[in-house]
Amino acid sequence: MERKSYSAGAVKMSFWFMEFRKVVSLLAEGKSLDEIKELNKEQNIFGAPTTLRSEQIYSTVAGRVHTLDESFCSVFLESDVASQKLFALVAVMAYDTLFFDFVYEVVREKMIIGSNSFADSDIRIFFKDKQLQDEKVAKWTDATLNRLGRCYKTMLFEAGLTDKGKDERKILKPILDPVMQRWLEDHDMEACVRALIGVR
Repeated sequence: MERKSYSAGAVKMSFWFMEFRKVVSLLAEGKSLDEIKELNKEQNIFGAPTTLRSEQIYSTVAGRVHTLDESFCSVFLESDVASQKLFALVAVMAYDTLFFDFVYEVVREKMIIGSNSFADSDIRIFFKDKQLQDEKVAKWTDATLNRLGRCYKTMLFEAGLTDKGKDERKILKPILDPVMQRWLEDHDMEACVRALIGVR
C-alpha cells in the first residue's frame, strides 16, 4: 500500500458510502471512471447541492476506488452491507495516509491492549505526535486538527467501527468476512486487516 504525504484534506470530506457504492456498481456495469465523471457532470448522480460539491465527491470517491485493484468490485458487490462499509473504510485508509495511521496507531492499539474505546485526548495525543514527526502537520492550526478529529470520528462511526459516544467512543471490533480478508491479504493490504481487527 502506497504511503502518501500527510494531508488535512479530510476536513472537507465525508465517508460517502452510498456514493462509493454507486461508483463501484457503475464500474461493475463496465463504465470507466472517466465515463462516470462525465455522467456525474451531466446528471449529478450523487445528488450534490452544488456543482463544486458534486465534483469534490466524484474526485474523492474515484480517488478512493482507484487505490484498490479493480478485482475488488465483484467481492464488494457480493458482500453484505457491513462488509461493504469496511471495504469503503479501507479505501479511505489507502487514500489518506494520516487517517490510516490514526486507525493503525490509535484504534488498533486500543483493541490490542483490550481497552476497547478511545477518547478525544487520544486524538489530541496522536496529532501532537504527528506534529513532532512531520513539518507539514506542525503548521496546522488547532482548529484544523479539531475538525480532522471530528471527521475521523464520524467516518469510523459511519463505517460501523465505533458507537457515537460523546466524550469516549466505544470500538465495535468487526468480524471480517473471510473472502474480504483474503482479498486484502492477496493485495498487499495486510496492514489494513491488522488495523481493523486489532492484531499485532
